[in-house]
Amino acid sequence: MIQVLKAFDLLSPLSISKSLLLLPVLKKTTLKELILMADVKQFVDDAGDMMALAIDHLDEQLAHIRAGKANPKILDGVKVPYYGSLVPLTNVASVSTPDAKTIIITPWEKPLIKDIDKAILNSDVGITPENNGEVIRLGIPPLTEERRRQLVKQSKLEAENAKVSVRNARREAIELLKKSIKEGTPEDVEKDKEAEVQKIHDKFIKKVDELFAAKEKEIMTV
Repeated sequence: MIQVLKAFDLLSPLSISKSLLLLPVLKKTTLKELILMADVKQFVDDAGDMMALAIDHLDEQLAHIRAGKANPKILDGVKVPYYGSLVPLTNVASVSTPDAKTIIITPWEKPLIKDIDKAILNSDVGITPENNGEVIRLGIPPLTEERRRQLVKQSKLEAENAKVSVRNARREAIELLKKSIKEGTPEDVEKDKEAEVQKIHDKFIKKVDELFAAKEKEIMTV
């Protein structure tokens, strides 16, 4: 019985005193069943974590798609040589957006301005920097209608990839839950957890749609 109580405490924030109130229930619950309950809960939690990572990745990818407005995130992939190492541009300079069409890069050490200029030119930013010896200016060119539609397609592809990741996490969790029945998980518990996974899945799919809709609006707004 002590082992059962310890296992139960691992599954919930109940104190020992509260657990004692549940002795009539625990007498009917084996240690194996409690461990199985912990396992199926972990399957659900892991699925949610994987889906959240897919959303984070999508958010990051969409931020890197230039939408005709100044966004410092387009420089996230730029690396600058600094004392023998390649470091993110933001580690050696400040980045600001004085207006919707301009990004200003101010090196913390003036001699670095040439290296920063070169790093931007060699990156996939796609904008030629203007260097006056003090700061670097990036003028965001206006997008044509055709280019806007291309960027929407690119954004949609990123959104679809995120949905695939979310669905894969759901599928893997459900497969593990179904296998747990063979280990002794009650079918009603498995069904409840499966429904929980589906609910989490639906929430993240909706989030993907919201992120894409916001990006599409940003791109198509002239």
